Formats: sequence, structure tokens, C-alpha cells
Amino acid sequence: MSHPQTTAVTQVRHAPESAGSPSGVQQGRVKQRDAYFDNAKYLAIVLVAMGHAWEPLRDGSRTVTALYDLVYAFHMPAFIVISGYFSRGFDASPAKIRRLVTGVAVPYVLFETAYTLFTRWTDGVPDRPITLLDPLYLTWFLVALFIWRLTTPIWQKLRRPLPVALVVAMLATVSPSIGNDLDLQRVLQFLPYFVFGLCLRPEHFRLVRRWKVRVLAVPVFVCALAASYWAVPRMTGGWFFHRDSAQELGAPSWYGPVTTLALFGCSMVLVACFLAWVPGRRLWFTALGAGTLYGYLLHGFVAQGLKFWGWYSPDWIHRPLGELTVTLVAAAVVTVLCTPPVRRIFRFAVEPRMEWAFRRHTRGATEAVREQATPIGSRA
Repeated sequence: MSHPQTTAVTQVRHAPESAGSPSGVQQGRVKQRDAYFDNAKYLAIVLVAMGHAWEPLRDGSRTVTALYDLVYAFHMPAFIVISGYFSRGFDASPAKIRRLVTGVAVPYVLFETAYTLFTRWTDGVPDRPITLLDPLYLTWFLVALFIWRLTTPIWQKLRRPLPVALVVAMLATVSPSIGNDLDLQRVLQFLPYFVFGLCLRPEHFRLVRRWKVRVLAVPVFVCALAASYWAVPRMTGGWFFHRDSAQELGAPSWYGPVTTLALFGCSMVLVACFLAWVPGRRLWFTALGAGTLYGYLLHGFVAQGLKFWGWYSPDWIHRPLGELTVTLVAAAVVTVLCTPPVRRIFRFAVEPRMEWAFRRHTRGATEAVREQATPIGSRA
């Protein structure tokens, strides 16, 4: 999702540079958005909404739980990998810092507050405190992205950044003392996916889109679903959330590092399979890829509200027809939330301008690039 911003003299719609092309953007040259990444972002946000819709249906349904675990094994890693890929240009320049503040930090403050007030009502917890240190529900990603972006120059200076990031994630899984502040467990455990994205180049995405990879992706997903179904009664799905240490999940501490490496390998295979099947041409939903941050941040209110209003109470909802209905409704709702009318209404919170808060500075053509930075909306 990217943020439409037209304050630059020349608006440049960012697409990943082709192999061998200069990484900069020539002044006066307009690049069109890359349909492939917009398609990937839209399809991924639909999977996020479906996952949240399936959550209340897991009890008593091994099939739904298997699908839920399978989706959680790769949908956030896919978001994060693409986020890292489009964060390669983050250089801590004034323009990039401004985008980081207005596109990530300010929406976090606003939506963290809004979710706290909303869940006081839906969860019946009137004294739930408003705190910016303990991200609520899905706002954790904005905190994580803010931290990952700020550390991007460090990872780009390292000779072997991915092994270092994996070691950090492995150590986090054996450190229950990290606590809940800023959801640092998730920040650290998901870090390797972001760093992996930083290491990618356009040719890597072309490799996974070859027809041989697409054909191979089908049996891989079938086997992954079968493995997920087998694992439902045998392991906790908490590992896929990356928010707890091994000890907090009731496992020996050595499980943490081993599981981190195993999940990283499995998740990256599934991410490659997912990206292999993302269409590269413009489709009816391609334009919605520019608004997926709206879908991400707003669909949580719908998900929480439906639980409060008893959407999951009828018995038929917990049968195959009801589960299919819930899935289709979730996809439809998040699609609507990505549309231009919704974006115009909520732009004040998701894409605040805030010219009054920043000093004026001269920006060149490169700084005027509007990044297609992450799958759920923030700019590099």
C-alpha cells in the first residue's frame, strides 16, 4: 500500500527498478505503479482479513484451524518481505523521516488510541488504559515497521545481514524477559523476513514467477495444508504469531532457536509459492493495492464489532456453509475498505499531511519518489 502524496513538484509513481537499470529516478520521468506488487498486497490483505474472520471458528473445526495456521505461516512474512524490499532506499534523509513519521508513527498513535477506546466497549473492559508501549491487536506491525526502517542503514552496512538477523530472532525466543513493551518479541522474531526483503533484487521476483515455479507451488501448498492438518492436535499455533518466547509457549528453551530456523525456511517456501501465483497484469483489484493500509487498519474494527454483535453465535455459522459465508464476507469487507471513497474519508488518520509539523527543506527528484513501500501502506 502506498500513500498518495502530491506535494512534490514531480510526482513519481514508484515501481521496482528492472535489472540493470539505475536505482535512482530521473527528474521529470514518471514511473507507473507496478501491478504485480499491488496485486500481491491486495491478495495478502484479503488473507489477513480471512484469518481474523476464521479465528472464532477454530474451536471444534480441525479444517478451519489447519487453514488458519497455514495462512499465518506465510501472509505476514510475505508482507514483511515486500516491506523490506521497498525499504532498500531508506537513507534517513529528511524526506524519508517525514514519510516515516506521517505514514507509520502518527497512524500508530491514532489507531492505537482508537482501538483501545473501541475495545473498551466491545470487550467490556471500561478501564483498559491507553498506552503506546503495548500495541493492541494489529497495530503491532506499525511499531515493528518503524523500528525496522530506522535500522535499515545498519543492515545494509553488514556483510552478512540475514544470518545476523536470524541470530537476533533466535535469541529473542529464549528471552521471556523481553516483555510486551512495543511488542518487541514480534519485532525481533519477524526481523529476518524484513532483512531478507532488503537483500532481494528485481531478478529474484522474476525467478519465482517462472511457470516451473508456479506449477511446483501447487503440490507444495497441498503438502503444506496436509502437514498443517496433521499438526493441529500436535503443536500450538502460537509459534506462527512470533509474539512469545519458547518458555511462554510451554516448550524447552532450545525449541526456540530450532523452531525459528524451521519456520523461517517453511515460511519462505510458502511466500515464494504465493508470489509465484500473483498475477503481473492489471486486474479489477489492482488499484486497490494502493489502499491496503486502510483495509488493514480499518477491518479490525469490523472484526471486533461482529464478535460483539453475535455474528458467530448461530450454529450454522460453524458449519461448512457458514464458514464459507464468513470467508466471503471478510474478503468483501476488506475490499470495500481499500476503495477510494473509504480512503478519502479516513485519509486524515492514515495519511496525514502535517506540513505544519516539519521544517521546510529542498527535495530533489529522488526524494520526491512516492514509495510503493510496504504491502500495508507505509512509505520508505
